[in-house]
Amino acid sequence: MESIPDLTVVIPTFNERGNVAPLIERLRRTLEGIAWRAIFVDDSSADGTAAAVKAIATTDDRVLCLQRVGRRGLAGAVIEGIMASSTPIVAVMDADLQHDETLLPLMLASVKSGAADLVIGSRYMGGGSADEGLSRLRGLGSRLASRLARLVLKAEVNDPVSGFFMIRREVVDKVAPRLSTNGFKILFDIIASQDKPLNILELPYVFAHRHSGESKLDGGVVLEYLGLILARFSGNIVPPRALLFFMVGASGLIVNIGMLKVFLIAHLGFGVAQLCAAVTAMTTNFLINNQITYRDRRLRGLALLTGYIRFCALCGVGLVANVAVAALVFRHLHNPHMWWLAGVAGAVFGAVWNYVGASLAVW
Repeated sequence: MESIPDLTVVIPTFNERGNVAPLIERLRRTLEGIAWRAIFVDDSSADGTAAAVKAIATTDDRVLCLQRVGRRGLAGAVIEGIMASSTPIVAVMDADLQHDETLLPLMLASVKSGAADLVIGSRYMGGGSADEGLSRLRGLGSRLASRLARLVLKAEVNDPVSGFFMIRREVVDKVAPRLSTNGFKILFDIIASQDKPLNILELPYVFAHRHSGESKLDGGVVLEYLGLILARFSGNIVPPRALLFFMVGASGLIVNIGMLKVFLIAHLGFGVAQLCAAVTAMTTNFLINNQITYRDRRLRGLALLTGYIRFCALCGVGLVANVAVAALVFRHLHNPHMWWLAGVAGAVFGAVWNYVGASLAVW
């Protein structure tokens, strides 16, 4: 009988074709004598990453390809890869060869022995470094992300935003419904979602240069991470996507006021100026939400136009609801000095209406 694998290595990919063969060869060398599998979770890469994985899988049945259609995002890919695995222990690593695969046997031994539920490849402890693989700006951003994460986590972790770790699969199974499928920092989310602290071990490694392809980090990823931090800090009262949506809505208020001033300077009547400013704000809100808040469901082509029309219609209804709720609350306050409370109630109701409507009818 073939040996039952002890370990599944989950590798999320997007346009990483040039890294597939070298990574698999490294895994073969490093994990010799260990029963393992590798699941490449590919977000329908345009460069043929999935085809490269499947070609190797025809001669090595330890290699699997899980190709996602119509879905994107590293966190979601990692969650689906772990859920698709059947081994008791799962490792997660990037395909860009920046993670030190030679740590995998020691990680596995630590988890199998019961010394740890989670083993993290750490760049920010003695013996580890991120200087080689990160630019100065990205290095500063990574350290800041780690500090923000430590403010929320109850566990003492040097590198809570590492993309290189090994964990008991049952630990992820228990919290999978609570995990956000958006963003890059899945490790932070797994730790923050636990009901009780995990037994965590960190092993230092040097973060290497990317072998091939380009980094997927951009401004949208940063905002998604901030939304996740705020959501976990609030005790998961508000979903990360909703927080991003409300943050974008707040930026729309600034756009509205700024454009109102511009149109008034252009000698438009106040009513016309306010209408133009409101339409401008709704347009920027829609485009930013499409690019960031709903980046995994991003609309393109004709769908972008029809989605914009639906979004404006929903926001129009939300505005009417805002005014109606504010007026209703104001009438029942019996204190004219509490007008601000009525305004807040209307704004909150309108914002929630816009978020729910946009999630269901636009994206």
